[in-house]
Amino acid sequence: MSRGARRGGAGQGAAAAVQLLVTLSFLPSVVEAQVTGVLDDCLCDVDSIDNFNTFKIFPKIKKLQERDYFRYYKVNLKRPCPFWAEDGHCSIKDCHVEPCPESKVPVGIKAGGANKYLKVANATRELEDCEQASKLGAVNSTLSNQSKEAFIDWARYDDSQDHFCELDDERSPAAQYVDLLLNPERYTGYKGPSAWRVWNSIYEENCFKPRSVYRPLNPLAPGRGKDDGESFYTWLEGLCLEKRVFYKLISGLHASINLHLCANYLLEETWGKPSWGPNMKEFKHRFDPVETKGEGPRRLKNLYFLYLIELRALTKVAPYFERSVVDLYTGNVEDDADTKALLLSIFQDTKSFPMHFDERSMFAGDKKGAKSLKEEFRLHFKNISRIMDCVGCDKCRLWGKLQTQGLGTALKILFSEKEIQKLPENSPSKGFQLTRQEIVALLNAFGRLSTSIRELQNFKVLLQHSR
Repeated sequence: MSRGARRGGAGQGAAAAVQLLVTLSFLPSVVEAQVTGVLDDCLCDVDSIDNFNTFKIFPKIKKLQERDYFRYYKVNLKRPCPFWAEDGHCSIKDCHVEPCPESKVPVGIKAGGANKYLKVANATRELEDCEQASKLGAVNSTLSNQSKEAFIDWARYDDSQDHFCELDDERSPAAQYVDLLLNPERYTGYKGPSAWRVWNSIYEENCFKPRSVYRPLNPLAPGRGKDDGESFYTWLEGLCLEKRVFYKLISGLHASINLHLCANYLLEETWGKPSWGPNMKEFKHRFDPVETKGEGPRRLKNLYFLYLIELRALTKVAPYFERSVVDLYTGNVEDDADTKALLLSIFQDTKSFPMHFDERSMFAGDKKGAKSLKEEFRLHFKNISRIMDCVGCDKCRLWGKLQTQGLGTALKILFSEKEIQKLPENSPSKGFQLTRQEIVALLNAFGRLSTSIRELQNFKVLLQHSR
Protein backbone atom coordinates (compact mmCIF):
# COMPACT_ATOMS: atom_id res chain seq x y z
CA MET A 1 0.00 0.00 0.00
CA SER A 2 1.37 3.45 -0.88
CA ARG A 3 2.02 6.12 1.74
CA GLY A 4 -0.74 8.22 0.16
CA ALA A 5 -3.22 5.40 0.54
CA ARG A 6 -2.11 4.85 4.13
CA ARG A 7 -2.43 8.58 4.86
CA GLY A 8 -5.86 8.57 3.21
CA GLY A 9 -6.94 5.58 5.27
CA ALA A 10 -5.58 7.15 8.45
CA GLY A 11 -7.40 10.39 7.62
CA GLN A 12 -10.67 8.53 7.11
CA GLY A 13 -10.14 6.64 10.39
CA ALA A 14 -9.51 9.87 12.27
CA ALA A 15 -12.60 11.44 10.73
CA ALA A 16 -14.68 8.40 11.72
CA ALA A 17 -13.31 8.59 15.27
CA VAL A 18 -14.19 12.28 15.48
CA GLN A 19 -17.69 11.55 14.14
CA LEU A 20 -18.11 8.80 16.74
CA LEU A 21 -17.09 11.16 19.55
CA VAL A 22 -19.50 13.79 18.29
CA THR A 23 -22.29 11.20 18.13
CA LEU A 24 -21.54 9.97 21.65
CA SER A 25 -21.48 13.53 23.00
CA PHE A 26 -25.02 14.04 21.74
CA LEU A 27 -26.44 10.74 23.07
CA PRO A 28 -27.51 11.99 26.51
CA SER A 29 -29.36 14.98 25.12
CA VAL A 30 -30.99 12.82 22.42
CA VAL A 31 -32.26 10.24 24.93
CA GLU A 32 -33.49 12.96 27.28
CA ALA A 33 -35.04 15.01 24.49
CA GLN A 34 -36.98 12.09 23.02
CA VAL A 35 -38.27 10.67 26.34
CA THR A 36 -40.24 13.74 27.29
CA GLY A 37 -43.47 15.55 26.55
CA VAL A 38 -47.07 14.33 26.52
CA LEU A 39 -47.73 10.60 26.17
CA ASP A 40 -49.94 9.29 23.37
CA ASP A 41 -53.53 8.23 24.20
CA CYS A 42 -53.60 10.24 27.46
CA LEU A 43 -53.15 13.79 28.72
CA CYS A 44 -50.16 13.19 30.98
CA ASP A 45 -46.53 14.20 30.46
CA VAL A 46 -43.29 12.45 31.35
CA ASP A 47 -41.92 15.19 33.63
CA SER A 48 -45.04 15.15 35.82
CA ILE A 49 -44.72 11.40 36.29
CA ASP A 50 -41.00 11.70 37.09
CA ASN A 51 -41.61 14.28 39.81
CA PHE A 52 -44.63 12.49 41.25
CA ASN A 53 -42.81 9.16 41.37
CA THR A 54 -39.59 10.56 42.83
CA PHE A 55 -41.06 12.64 45.63
CA LYS A 56 -44.25 10.77 46.53
CA ILE A 57 -44.45 7.19 45.33
CA PHE A 58 -40.96 5.68 45.16
CA PRO A 59 -39.89 6.17 48.81
CA LYS A 60 -43.16 4.72 50.14
CA ILE A 61 -43.56 1.82 47.72
CA LYS A 62 -39.97 0.76 48.45
CA LYS A 63 -40.79 0.60 52.16
CA LEU A 64 -44.01 -1.29 51.47
CA GLN A 65 -42.16 -3.97 49.48
CA GLU A 66 -39.97 -4.59 52.54
CA ARG A 67 -42.97 -5.36 54.78
CA ASP A 68 -43.56 -9.03 55.58
CA TYR A 69 -46.99 -9.09 53.96
CA PHE A 70 -45.57 -8.05 50.58
CA ARG A 71 -42.14 -9.71 50.56
CA TYR A 72 -43.37 -13.33 50.58
CA TYR A 73 -44.87 -14.55 47.31
CA LYS A 74 -46.08 -18.10 46.73
CA VAL A 75 -45.36 -19.32 43.21
CA ASN A 76 -45.07 -22.55 41.24
CA LEU A 77 -41.88 -22.41 39.18
CA LYS A 78 -42.21 -26.02 38.04
CA ARG A 79 -45.29 -25.76 35.86
CA PRO A 80 -44.53 -27.12 32.39
CA CYS A 81 -44.62 -24.87 29.34
CA PRO A 82 -48.03 -25.38 27.70
CA PHE A 83 -46.94 -24.31 24.20
CA TRP A 84 -43.69 -26.05 23.26
CA ALA A 85 -41.24 -28.64 24.51
CA GLU A 86 -38.91 -26.99 26.98
CA ASP A 87 -35.24 -26.88 26.04
CA GLY A 88 -34.01 -27.23 29.60
CA HIS A 89 -33.65 -24.80 32.47
CA CYS A 90 -30.87 -22.28 32.70
CA SER A 91 -27.86 -23.73 34.54
CA ILE A 92 -26.33 -20.33 35.33
CA LYS A 93 -26.15 -19.92 39.11
CA ASP A 94 -27.74 -16.45 39.00
CA CYS A 95 -30.86 -17.98 37.46
CA HIS A 96 -31.49 -19.95 40.64
CA VAL A 97 -34.30 -19.01 43.02
CA GLU A 98 -33.83 -19.76 46.70
CA PRO A 99 -37.20 -20.82 48.15
CA CYS A 100 -38.13 -19.69 51.63
CA PRO A 101 -38.53 -22.40 54.30
CA GLU A 102 -42.13 -22.36 55.51
CA SER A 103 -40.84 -22.06 59.08
CA LYS A 104 -39.70 -18.53 58.22
CA VAL A 105 -43.00 -17.48 56.64
CA PRO A 106 -45.26 -15.55 59.06
CA VAL A 107 -48.06 -17.72 60.41
CA GLY A 108 -50.80 -15.39 59.24
CA ILE A 109 -49.58 -15.63 55.64
CA LYS A 110 -49.38 -19.43 55.69
CA ALA A 111 -52.96 -19.60 56.97
CA GLY A 112 -54.32 -17.93 53.86
CA GLY A 113 -54.22 -20.78 51.32
CA ALA A 114 -54.87 -20.25 47.64
CA ASN A 115 -57.97 -18.15 48.25
CA LYS A 116 -58.14 -16.26 51.50
CA TYR A 117 -61.82 -17.12 51.91
CA LEU A 118 -61.59 -20.77 51.00
CA LYS A 119 -60.74 -22.15 54.43
CA VAL A 120 -63.55 -20.19 56.02
CA ALA A 121 -65.89 -21.94 53.63
CA ASN A 122 -64.50 -25.44 54.00
CA ALA A 123 -63.26 -25.56 57.57
CA THR A 124 -65.71 -23.53 59.66
CA ARG A 125 -65.44 -25.90 62.62
CA GLU A 126 -61.66 -25.68 62.56
CA LEU A 127 -61.84 -21.92 62.49
CA GLU A 128 -64.03 -21.86 65.59
CA ASP A 129 -61.46 -23.98 67.45
CA CYS A 130 -58.49 -21.91 66.38
CA GLU A 131 -58.83 -18.16 66.54
CA GLN A 132 -55.40 -17.71 64.98
CA ALA A 133 -56.32 -19.66 61.83
CA SER A 134 -59.31 -17.45 61.18
CA LYS A 135 -57.11 -14.50 60.29
CA LEU A 136 -56.82 -15.35 56.63
CA GLY A 137 -54.92 -13.39 54.03
CA ALA A 138 -56.08 -9.80 53.91
CA VAL A 139 -59.32 -10.13 55.89
CA ASN A 140 -59.85 -9.38 59.57
CA SER A 141 -60.96 -12.28 61.76
CA THR A 142 -63.55 -10.31 63.73
CA LEU A 143 -66.52 -11.39 61.60
CA SER A 144 -70.11 -12.06 62.49
CA ASN A 145 -71.77 -15.40 61.70
CA GLN A 146 -73.63 -13.64 58.91
CA SER A 147 -70.33 -12.53 57.40
CA LYS A 148 -68.96 -16.06 57.66
CA GLU A 149 -71.95 -17.35 55.76
CA ALA A 150 -71.32 -14.68 53.14
CA PHE A 151 -67.76 -15.95 52.85
CA ILE A 152 -69.07 -19.45 52.23
CA ASP A 153 -71.34 -18.18 49.46
CA TRP A 154 -68.48 -16.18 48.04
CA ALA A 155 -66.16 -19.18 48.00
CA ARG A 156 -68.62 -20.86 45.64
CA TYR A 157 -68.55 -17.89 43.31
CA ASP A 158 -66.43 -18.62 40.26
CA ASP A 159 -64.67 -15.42 39.28
CA SER A 160 -62.53 -16.98 36.58
CA GLN A 161 -64.27 -14.81 33.99
CA ASP A 162 -62.72 -11.76 35.64
CA HIS A 163 -59.15 -13.04 35.69
CA PHE A 164 -56.69 -11.65 33.19
CA CYS A 165 -54.03 -14.14 34.33
CA GLU A 166 -53.54 -17.86 34.71
CA LEU A 167 -53.16 -18.13 38.49
CA ASP A 168 -50.93 -20.66 40.19
CA ASP A 169 -52.68 -23.14 42.47
CA GLU A 170 -51.11 -22.26 45.80
CA ARG A 171 -52.23 -25.62 47.22
CA SER A 172 -50.02 -27.47 44.74
CA PRO A 173 -47.06 -29.32 46.35
CA ALA A 174 -44.85 -27.62 43.75
CA ALA A 175 -45.83 -24.11 44.92
CA GLN A 176 -43.27 -22.54 47.25
CA TYR A 177 -42.92 -19.31 49.17
CA VAL A 178 -40.20 -17.02 47.86
CA ASP A 179 -38.70 -14.11 49.75
CA LEU A 180 -38.60 -11.44 47.04
CA LEU A 181 -36.00 -9.39 48.92
CA LEU A 182 -33.56 -12.32 48.86
CA ASN A 183 -34.21 -13.05 45.18
CA PRO A 184 -33.98 -9.61 43.51
CA GLU A 185 -34.66 -9.09 39.83
CA ARG A 186 -31.39 -8.52 38.01
CA TYR A 187 -29.28 -9.64 35.06
CA THR A 188 -28.76 -13.41 35.11
CA GLY A 189 -27.14 -14.09 31.73
CA TYR A 190 -30.29 -15.80 30.43
CA LYS A 191 -30.50 -15.05 26.70
CA GLY A 192 -30.32 -16.68 23.30
CA PRO A 193 -32.96 -18.75 21.43
CA SER A 194 -34.96 -19.68 24.54
CA ALA A 195 -35.42 -16.08 25.71
CA TRP A 196 -36.04 -14.90 22.15
CA ARG A 197 -38.78 -17.50 21.62
CA VAL A 198 -40.66 -16.32 24.71
CA TRP A 199 -40.72 -12.66 23.66
CA ASN A 200 -41.35 -13.56 20.03
CA SER A 201 -44.42 -15.59 21.01
CA ILE A 202 -45.69 -12.71 23.16
CA TYR A 203 -45.30 -10.08 20.45
CA GLU A 204 -46.08 -12.09 17.32
CA GLU A 205 -48.95 -14.26 18.52
CA ASN A 206 -50.69 -12.14 21.15
CA CYS A 207 -50.41 -8.46 20.17
CA PHE A 208 -53.19 -8.48 17.54
CA LYS A 209 -50.65 -8.39 14.71
CA PRO A 210 -52.17 -9.17 11.29
CA ARG A 211 -50.25 -11.14 8.68
CA SER A 212 -50.20 -8.10 6.42
CA VAL A 213 -47.80 -6.26 8.77
CA TYR A 214 -44.39 -7.46 7.67
CA ARG A 215 -42.21 -5.94 10.34
CA PRO A 216 -42.15 -8.06 13.54
CA LEU A 217 -43.39 -6.50 16.75
CA ASN A 218 -40.53 -8.00 18.75
CA PRO A 219 -37.76 -5.35 18.81
CA LEU A 220 -35.18 -8.11 19.33
CA ALA A 221 -36.17 -10.01 16.18
CA PRO A 222 -33.52 -10.39 13.47
CA GLY A 223 -33.96 -9.56 9.81
CA ARG A 224 -35.75 -6.25 10.22
CA GLY A 225 -34.06 -4.93 7.11
CA LYS A 226 -33.96 -1.20 6.42
CA ASP A 227 -37.43 -0.52 7.77
CA ASP A 228 -37.13 2.42 10.17
CA GLY A 229 -40.35 1.41 11.86
CA GLU A 230 -42.53 4.20 10.55
CA SER A 231 -44.70 1.84 8.51
CA PHE A 232 -45.28 -0.24 11.61
CA TYR A 233 -46.23 2.77 13.73
CA THR A 234 -48.51 4.03 10.98
CA TRP A 235 -50.28 0.68 11.23
CA LEU A 236 -50.32 0.85 15.04
CA GLU A 237 -51.94 4.28 15.05
CA GLY A 238 -54.63 2.90 12.78
CA LEU A 239 -55.65 0.33 15.38
CA CYS A 240 -58.50 0.88 17.82
CA LEU A 241 -57.51 2.36 21.20
CA GLU A 242 -57.84 -0.96 23.02
CA LYS A 243 -55.37 -2.78 20.76
CA ARG A 244 -52.92 0.13 20.86
CA VAL A 245 -53.10 0.06 24.65
CA PHE A 246 -52.46 -3.69 24.68
CA TYR A 247 -49.26 -3.31 22.65
CA LYS A 248 -48.06 -0.40 24.79
CA LEU A 249 -48.61 -2.38 27.99
CA ILE A 250 -46.52 -5.29 26.72
CA SER A 251 -43.83 -2.99 25.32
CA GLY A 252 -43.76 -1.02 28.58
CA LEU A 253 -43.43 -4.21 30.63
CA HIS A 254 -40.59 -5.36 28.37
CA ALA A 255 -38.85 -1.98 28.76
CA SER A 256 -39.23 -2.09 32.54
CA ILE A 257 -37.72 -5.57 32.77
CA ASN A 258 -34.83 -4.52 30.54
CA LEU A 259 -34.17 -1.48 32.73
CA HIS A 260 -33.94 -3.68 35.82
CA LEU A 261 -31.41 -5.91 34.06
CA CYS A 262 -29.33 -2.90 32.95
CA ALA A 263 -29.40 -1.32 36.41
CA ASN A 264 -28.50 -4.53 38.26
CA TYR A 265 -25.86 -6.03 36.00
CA LEU A 266 -23.05 -8.35 37.07
CA LEU A 267 -20.10 -6.01 36.55
CA GLU A 268 -17.42 -8.30 37.95
CA GLU A 269 -16.90 -11.20 40.30
CA THR A 270 -13.77 -11.40 42.47
CA TRP A 271 -13.09 -14.36 44.74
CA GLY A 272 -16.73 -15.39 44.52
CA LYS A 273 -18.01 -11.96 45.52
CA PRO A 274 -20.15 -10.48 42.75
CA SER A 275 -20.37 -6.75 42.12
CA TRP A 276 -23.73 -5.54 40.76
CA GLY A 277 -24.47 -2.14 39.29
CA PRO A 278 -25.59 -0.11 36.26
CA ASN A 279 -24.21 -1.14 32.86
CA MET A 280 -24.13 1.84 30.51
CA LYS A 281 -23.22 -0.21 27.44
CA GLU A 282 -26.20 -2.51 27.97
CA PHE A 283 -28.52 0.45 28.51
CA LYS A 284 -27.41 2.08 25.24
CA HIS A 285 -27.78 -1.24 23.40
CA ARG A 286 -31.41 -1.54 24.50
CA PHE A 287 -32.58 2.09 24.53
CA ASP A 288 -30.25 4.45 22.68
CA PRO A 289 -32.10 5.99 19.70
CA VAL A 290 -29.15 5.39 17.35
CA GLU A 291 -28.53 1.74 18.26
CA THR A 292 -32.26 0.92 18.29
CA LYS A 293 -33.13 2.88 15.13
CA GLY A 294 -35.32 5.26 17.13
CA GLU A 295 -37.20 2.53 19.00
CA GLY A 296 -35.55 2.99 22.41
CA PRO A 297 -37.35 6.23 23.36
CA ARG A 298 -40.68 4.75 22.19
CA ARG A 299 -40.17 1.76 24.49
CA LEU A 300 -39.39 4.03 27.42
CA LYS A 301 -42.50 6.13 26.77
CA ASN A 302 -44.50 2.90 26.86
CA LEU A 303 -43.01 2.27 30.31
CA TYR A 304 -44.52 5.56 31.46
CA PHE A 305 -47.84 4.60 29.90
CA LEU A 306 -47.84 1.29 31.79
CA TYR A 307 -47.03 3.18 35.00
CA LEU A 308 -50.12 5.34 34.43
CA ILE A 309 -52.33 2.29 33.93
CA GLU A 310 -51.23 0.64 37.17
CA LEU A 311 -51.34 3.95 39.03
CA ARG A 312 -54.96 4.33 37.95
CA ALA A 313 -55.75 0.79 39.12
CA LEU A 314 -54.37 1.53 42.60
CA THR A 315 -56.57 4.61 42.83
CA LYS A 316 -59.64 2.63 41.74
CA VAL A 317 -59.05 -0.23 44.19
CA ALA A 318 -58.42 2.01 47.21
CA PRO A 319 -62.01 1.60 48.55
CA TYR A 320 -61.46 -2.16 48.74
CA PHE A 321 -58.60 -1.71 51.22
CA GLU A 322 -60.07 1.27 53.08
CA ARG A 323 -62.80 -0.93 54.58
CA SER A 324 -62.44 -1.92 58.25
CA VAL A 325 -62.86 -5.58 57.31
CA VAL A 326 -59.53 -5.59 55.49
CA ASP A 327 -56.50 -6.38 57.62
CA LEU A 328 -53.16 -7.21 55.97
CA TYR A 329 -52.56 -10.00 58.42
CA THR A 330 -49.23 -11.68 59.10
CA GLY A 331 -49.62 -12.41 62.81
CA ASN A 332 -47.81 -9.32 64.11
CA VAL A 333 -50.63 -6.94 65.04
CA GLU A 334 -48.48 -3.82 65.38
CA ASP A 335 -46.60 -4.40 62.11
CA ASP A 336 -49.81 -5.23 60.29
CA ALA A 337 -51.37 -1.93 61.39
CA ASP A 338 -48.28 -0.05 60.19
CA THR A 339 -48.38 -1.89 56.85
CA LYS A 340 -52.00 -0.99 56.25
CA ALA A 341 -51.38 2.65 57.25
CA LEU A 342 -48.49 2.82 54.77
CA LEU A 343 -50.62 1.28 52.01
CA LEU A 344 -53.47 3.73 52.66
CA SER A 345 -50.96 6.59 52.57
CA ILE A 346 -49.86 5.43 49.11
CA PHE A 347 -53.50 5.36 48.00
CA GLN A 348 -53.93 8.94 49.19
CA ASP A 349 -50.97 9.94 47.04
CA THR A 350 -52.28 8.08 43.97
CA LYS A 351 -55.61 9.88 44.36
CA SER A 352 -53.82 13.23 44.37
CA PHE A 353 -52.28 12.67 40.94
CA PRO A 354 -54.08 15.09 38.60
CA MET A 355 -53.58 13.41 35.20
CA HIS A 356 -54.90 9.87 35.46
CA PHE A 357 -55.56 7.66 32.44
CA ASP A 358 -59.30 7.48 31.76
CA GLU A 359 -60.13 3.80 31.33
CA ARG A 360 -63.73 4.69 30.45
CA SER A 361 -62.48 5.56 26.97
CA MET A 362 -61.87 1.84 26.43
CA PHE A 363 -64.55 -0.67 25.40
CA ALA A 364 -66.98 2.21 24.98
CA GLY A 365 -68.59 1.22 21.68
CA ASP A 366 -71.78 -0.73 21.18
CA LYS A 367 -72.29 -3.16 24.06
CA LYS A 368 -72.04 -6.36 22.06
CA GLY A 369 -68.89 -5.31 20.19
CA ALA A 370 -67.30 -3.85 23.33
CA LYS A 371 -67.97 -7.04 25.29
CA SER A 372 -66.46 -9.19 22.55
CA LEU A 373 -63.37 -6.97 22.29
CA LYS A 374 -62.90 -6.95 26.06
CA GLU A 375 -63.04 -10.75 26.15
CA GLU A 376 -60.51 -10.96 23.32
CA PHE A 377 -58.28 -8.50 25.19
CA ARG A 378 -58.57 -10.59 28.37
CA LEU A 379 -57.82 -13.90 26.68
CA HIS A 380 -54.79 -12.52 24.84
CA PHE A 381 -53.33 -11.25 28.11
CA LYS A 382 -54.19 -14.48 29.91
CA ASN A 383 -52.29 -16.34 27.21
CA ILE A 384 -49.23 -14.17 27.87
CA SER A 385 -49.39 -15.10 31.56
CA ARG A 386 -49.25 -18.76 30.52
CA ILE A 387 -46.17 -18.08 28.35
CA MET A 388 -44.33 -17.10 31.54
CA ASP A 389 -44.18 -20.81 32.38
CA CYS A 390 -41.97 -21.23 29.29
CA VAL A 391 -39.17 -19.01 30.63
CA GLY A 392 -36.09 -21.18 31.16
CA CYS A 393 -34.47 -19.08 33.91
CA ASP A 394 -36.17 -19.55 37.29
CA LYS A 395 -35.44 -16.04 38.53
CA CYS A 396 -36.66 -14.53 35.25
CA ARG A 397 -39.75 -16.76 35.45
CA LEU A 398 -40.42 -15.67 39.04
CA TRP A 399 -40.35 -11.96 38.23
CA GLY A 400 -42.06 -12.43 34.88
CA LYS A 401 -44.95 -14.26 36.53
CA LEU A 402 -45.22 -11.71 39.35
CA GLN A 403 -45.19 -8.65 37.08
CA THR A 404 -47.56 -10.20 34.57
CA GLN A 405 -49.95 -11.15 37.34
CA GLY A 406 -49.64 -7.66 38.82
CA LEU A 407 -50.62 -6.09 35.50
CA GLY A 408 -53.42 -8.63 35.05
CA THR A 409 -54.75 -7.70 38.49
CA ALA A 410 -54.59 -4.01 37.57
CA LEU A 411 -56.66 -4.69 34.43
CA LYS A 412 -59.15 -6.71 36.46
CA ILE A 413 -59.54 -3.73 38.83
CA LEU A 414 -59.96 -1.16 36.06
CA PHE A 415 -62.81 -3.11 34.51
CA SER A 416 -64.57 -3.91 37.81
CA GLU A 417 -65.53 -0.34 38.73
CA LYS A 418 -69.21 -1.06 39.39
CA GLU A 419 -68.42 -4.06 41.58
CA ILE A 420 -65.90 -2.08 43.63
CA GLN A 421 -68.40 0.75 44.13
CA LYS A 422 -70.89 -1.75 45.60
CA LEU A 423 -68.47 -3.17 48.19
CA PRO A 424 -70.08 -3.47 51.65
CA GLU A 425 -68.09 -2.01 54.54
CA ASN A 426 -68.05 -4.98 56.93
CA SER A 427 -68.54 -8.04 54.76
CA PRO A 428 -67.24 -9.45 51.49
CA SER A 429 -68.78 -8.86 48.11
CA LYS A 430 -69.60 -11.58 45.60
CA GLY A 431 -68.93 -9.24 42.73
CA PHE A 432 -65.26 -8.44 43.41
CA GLN A 433 -62.48 -10.20 45.27
CA LEU A 434 -58.70 -10.22 45.41
CA THR A 435 -56.57 -13.09 46.68
CA ARG A 436 -53.46 -12.38 48.69
CA GLN A 437 -51.44 -13.59 45.69
CA GLU A 438 -53.05 -10.90 43.53
CA ILE A 439 -52.53 -8.21 46.17
CA VAL A 440 -48.84 -9.01 46.57
CA ALA A 441 -48.33 -9.15 42.80
CA LEU A 442 -50.19 -5.85 42.21
CA LEU A 443 -48.14 -3.80 44.67
CA ASN A 444 -44.81 -5.42 43.82
CA ALA A 445 -45.41 -5.00 40.08
CA PHE A 446 -46.14 -1.32 40.58
CA GLY A 447 -43.07 -1.11 42.79
CA ARG A 448 -41.00 -2.48 39.91
CA LEU A 449 -42.35 0.19 37.57
CA SER A 450 -41.65 2.90 40.12
CA THR A 451 -38.09 1.57 40.45
CA SER A 452 -37.70 1.48 36.65
CA ILE A 453 -38.55 5.15 36.32
CA ARG A 454 -36.16 5.98 39.14
CA GLU A 455 -33.43 3.91 37.46
CA LEU A 456 -34.06 5.66 34.14
CA GLN A 457 -33.42 8.99 35.84
CA ASN A 458 -30.17 7.58 37.27
CA PHE A 459 -29.07 6.48 33.79
CA LYS A 460 -29.75 9.97 32.44
CA VAL A 461 -27.42 11.38 35.12
CA LEU A 462 -24.76 8.79 34.28
CA LEU A 463 -25.05 9.65 30.58
CA GLN A 464 -24.57 13.33 31.32
CA HIS A 465 -21.47 12.59 33.41
CA SER A 466 -20.03 10.43 30.64
CA ARG A 467 -20.09 13.24 28.05
